[in-house]
Amino acid sequence: MQSRWDIGEPEKPTINEETEQLKSELLTLNMGPQHPATHGVLRIEIKTDSEIVAHAIPHLGYLHRCMEKHCENLDYRGVIPFFDRLDYLASMSQEHTYVMAVEKMLGTEVPRRAELIRIIVLEFQRIASHLMAFGTYALDLGAFSPFLYAFQDREEILRFFEELSGARLLYNYIWVGGVWNDLTDDQVEKMKSFLDRFEENTKTYHELVSMNQIFIQRTANVGVMSLQDCFDYGATGPVLRGAGYKWDLRKQAPYSLYSEFDFDVQVGVGEIGQVGDCWNRFIVRMREVGESIKILRQAFDKLEPGSIMGKVPKIIKLPKGEIYMKTECPRGELGVHLVSEDGGKTPYRLKVKSPCFTHTSMLPRVAPGQMIADFVATVGSIDIVLGEVDR
Repeated sequence: MQSRWDIGEPEKPTINEETEQLKSELLTLNMGPQHPATHGVLRIEIKTDSEIVAHAIPHLGYLHRCMEKHCENLDYRGVIPFFDRLDYLASMSQEHTYVMAVEKMLGTEVPRRAELIRIIVLEFQRIASHLMAFGTYALDLGAFSPFLYAFQDREEILRFFEELSGARLLYNYIWVGGVWNDLTDDQVEKMKSFLDRFEENTKTYHELVSMNQIFIQRTANVGVMSLQDCFDYGATGPVLRGAGYKWDLRKQAPYSLYSEFDFDVQVGVGEIGQVGDCWNRFIVRMREVGESIKILRQAFDKLEPGSIMGKVPKIIKLPKGEIYMKTECPRGELGVHLVSEDGGKTPYRLKVKSPCFTHTSMLPRVAPGQMIADFVATVGSIDIVLGEVDR
């Protein structure tokens, strides 16, 4: 039998037949809801045969806040802060999806400068989110230093956001019709300077983690989610692209001004390990950081003076109808289904399609046959945030 630590595809562990017949022999363990490897208050009930996972059952609801129902009792502007609190590591991306849905139903035209500022904060948010994924994933697997490096760079981005919005994590910055606050020339120069330093840092991160032999042995050929599995469960974002499928809404179904930007969609190609494994999901996020840097530099070059808010009524009333809007958030496609009554000041119905919820549902499919330590690596590789899972 080939060693699990070889880079080649290992022989998958199996549950012995006697244990499979005698279910009482399986040991039930709870991973979470306080376990740090679950990336939030997620409880995963795992049934094990010694070190091998036989079943994994996610239990949700520990962070449930009835967000969707609350939004039906708020005016359209008042809903925005609730979206900040879904994926609280990518709040700019969350509020942008909702605001775009309202703008399309309202028929609001967003000024060009506001659209460019949105793209700037969205791509900085993508970098900050992927830095968190990079740092915490290394921590899951026993490496502490990358976590500190990631937070150091991420903190600079959060400082930019705090200057723009007054808040460190929950921004309420992207408003219906534009953005709340304009960028100054001084802020633009500081952001450009940061990108120059940060691009050099990413090379260090690849040497430190991505190409580290121990990291590769812990992630290559582990937690393989095939392309068919991704299609069956509706996976999107780095999970789908890590399985080798080139699909990114910014490129395949452009919104905002993304059609004007030159960047590549990163996919797992299996140069190390197997397409769809933990390493390929990780490397897609790391390479997407480089693409975000390219987009940001182009956005700074395109930035020109102008208004940051379009014409929006003081009291927003939407015509009767419904819309489904989706955007490419750091963890996958976030969808917002908004239903309005004629002249209503509040949503009649609001439903969120969460990529993190979708990816959590894949854990029972991929867990059987894994060792417990490998299952920890698998959970970390899908990069979930429980605020978005539970809502």
